[in-house]
Amino acid sequence: MKILIAEDDNVSCMVLATKLRKLGHEVFTAENGRDAWYAYRRDKPRLVITDWMMPLLDGLELCRMIRAENRSQYTYIIMLTALGGKGSYLEGMNAGADDFVTKPFDMDGLSARLRVAERILGLQTEVNQLEGLLPICAYCKKIRDEKNNWQMLENFVAQRTDTSFAQTYCPECRKKEAESQSAVSQ
Repeated sequence: MKILIAEDDNVSCMVLATKLRKLGHEVFTAENGRDAWYAYRRDKPRLVITDWMMPLLDGLELCRMIRAENRSQYTYIIMLTALGGKGSYLEGMNAGADDFVTKPFDMDGLSARLRVAERILGLQTEVNQLEGLLPICAYCKKIRDEKNNWQMLENFVAQRTDTSFAQTYCPECRKKEAESQSAVSQ
């Protein structure tokens, strides 16, 4: 799995990256939140492990920016911090973190959390694939929705997206329509 580590402590970052690579993960690192944001957009990791307190952009703001991206492929975020307590935990989770680990962290515990993240990301991928299958009538092109109702393609898409449709004809259908109108008027 692609993992991005955002950590300003070089020693901690190197130790964590080495351990994650030994577990078979592809690891990218960034020494501050701004560089982590650029790496996130460039490398598209499925999991981000971010420190809370970093220069240029902190872990909370990085979480918010990742969540604002609203990608179709979910990114799992683990907040790794020296801050503890319920208030910090809630603040991290409200910023968009999926998990919260206090330093110093236990590698066995973090490995277990990574397995949970992999399961969640795997399930999310499976759901996206299943949602991508649309039962469509081969004749009229109506789509069956989750309630087993058939509706026009335009209505189905418009209800689920910000898409609207402008009715028009492709060149082939325009020609057929003109021929049809010509035959009717004769």
